[in-house]
Amino acid sequence: MNVSPVPEYTFTMHILMVTVAGLVLLAIMHFGPTLIGQSFDGAKIFIWVWLVLSIANGLYGHFRAGIPLINEIGALIPIFGIPALAAWYLMRRGA
Repeated sequence: MNVSPVPEYTFTMHILMVTVAGLVLLAIMHFGPTLIGQSFDGAKIFIWVWLVLSIANGLYGHFRAGIPLINEIGALIPIFGIPALAAWYLMRRGA
């Protein structure tokens, strides 16, 4: 019995789409400054921006879409974690 108001496949697809959006935003923030002749580390800024956006996504899902809080916390882990890990790698690599 599925007690979630959203079908499971929709929830999984949403996690994938938001995670990919985070990776695209990371690419823009990391490589963008170099393309326009600036020299600052966009990956450091990205982590804070992505944290705020990820939490806002979870709050919206809980309060507006009616998704249980435990599901939103579980979704926050890959949604924030995968792009943040990629940003951390880019910062450590120094690229």
